[in-house]
Amino acid sequence: MNRRDFTALTGLAAGALWLPGFPSLAGNHVDPAQLLEPGLDVAAKKRMADVALNAARAAGATYADIRIQRTLNQSIFTREKQVQNIANIESLGVGIRVIANGTWGFASTNNMTDAGIAKTAQQAVAIAKANSKVQKEPVKLAPQKGYGDVAWKTPIEKNAFEVPIKEKADLLLAANAAATDNGASFVNSALFQVNEQKYFASTDGSYIDQDIHRIWPTFGVTVVDRASGKFRSRQSLSVPMGMGYEYLTPKAADKIAGPAGSDVIGYKNSYDILEDATRAAKQTKQKLTCKSVVPGKYDLILDPHHLGLTIHESVGHPTELDRVLGYEANFAGTSFATLEWRKKGIPYGSKNVTIVADKLQHNSLGAVGYDDEGVKTKEWTLIDQGKLIDYQKIRDQAAIVGQNASDGCCYSQSWRDVQFQRMANVSLRPSATKRSVDELVSSVDKGIYIAGNGSFSIDQQRYNSQFGGQVFYAIEKGKITEMLEDVAYQTNTLEFWGACAGSCDQSDYRFAGFFNDGKGQPSQSSAVSHGSATSRFNGVNVINTARKIG
Repeated sequence: MNRRDFTALTGLAAGALWLPGFPSLAGNHVDPAQLLEPGLDVAAKKRMADVALNAARAAGATYADIRIQRTLNQSIFTREKQVQNIANIESLGVGIRVIANGTWGFASTNNMTDAGIAKTAQQAVAIAKANSKVQKEPVKLAPQKGYGDVAWKTPIEKNAFEVPIKEKADLLLAANAAATDNGASFVNSALFQVNEQKYFASTDGSYIDQDIHRIWPTFGVTVVDRASGKFRSRQSLSVPMGMGYEYLTPKAADKIAGPAGSDVIGYKNSYDILEDATRAAKQTKQKLTCKSVVPGKYDLILDPHHLGLTIHESVGHPTELDRVLGYEANFAGTSFATLEWRKKGIPYGSKNVTIVADKLQHNSLGAVGYDDEGVKTKEWTLIDQGKLIDYQKIRDQAAIVGQNASDGCCYSQSWRDVQFQRMANVSLRPSATKRSVDELVSSVDKGIYIAGNGSFSIDQQRYNSQFGGQVFYAIEKGKITEMLEDVAYQTNTLEFWGACAGSCDQSDYRFAGFFNDGKGQPSQSSAVSHGSATSRFNGVNVINTARKIG
């Protein structure tokens, strides 16, 4: 790619972000994807791992693990007819975690020599020994067998990093054009791609090589009424996925229609960004003239793209054991669902609510073969027919709740950061009885159908909350009647899940997801999916977000 082609692609004001030491595009006639340095082979990574583990043992560690991680990030940003920015970031290094004197220690480096790795392992042990002076109780790790040499890879069909940037940018610009051709005043779009190449080894005897891929296409559309100055917006109904570029090849079988009269299309394992952008522009124009909701109690029909955020905030976070125990309070606090609260047997929801956690679901953001402390991933139940029965936990937490195994939900965003407990995929089981969205709507006398997730707030205990969406439709006497605007619902976690009156079946089951879920201090981000089918919640308090108080 020469300078003229690159300037035409990105616009005069745009540019590319590269790691220090990478050559400029100008005059090099290369595709940016070709600038990435090759990864390490498995034999080299295993040798490095042994250097770290042996050095840690020699320095006094009773347990040690190492993560050798290469992470590739590519982001493409556009607005209307121009590409605004293209960013390629590559990171490579090692993180070493140890237990010495019954206490954790951690150190990391991007010095990939034997001497650099050994020195980092010794530093981790020294930190553990220093920490042990204030440690009240020794760390108790749940037993974990070693797996020897194993590998796992996201089952992608097409590596997004091998697709030419121009092809990806052209698709985003085509989506922008589809929106503007159908009435959008402004539109921006983006494509985010991540590839984590992780190698984990531990003194338990595991040598685990994993290649993990994620992708997220998204856009935002705004329509302005020039006469009144009024404007409305709608975000894409895309879902970030644990897939390759095949996600952006639409398949008719992956489209799932919302209830009759709603003009909503959901997407399962492939996404049609051109169709969604077209529909978004048309729906946003409707928002300018549609009826503003009358506050009151309504039965809500929530699509999976919307319900995922409510699951995330009101079930996913409050069942993280470190929040429950008060060890973690960053990013919206701890949890109302304490161990004592669970002992009392207070219902978390109705008998229609069974929620599972896992890092296994095909195409999900959280899908891996093994977590970041070498535990093989699994599925387990958090809420069984409305009753909270378990939490999300890792190796040094299991004994606290009388269990002898980790759930395999330990994660670190990079080699620089220590791994800790992160949310698994947390999902609502669909109905075992065959039930369509139209059948769910037909039984509602006065309700609202909500698609897409919008703004939200939730308190420091993950209890009182408010959620909005992207598009809203009134339901009267079992039928969709008109589009609504200014809708949000207020509830608390127990009331909301207690109001769950049922869901559609597996044929409607889809993911919602979050590419950058924050937690910890220093903060880290992780990616997580939430599966559900369209579901009904009775008698929920709806407010009008446009109404002024007083």
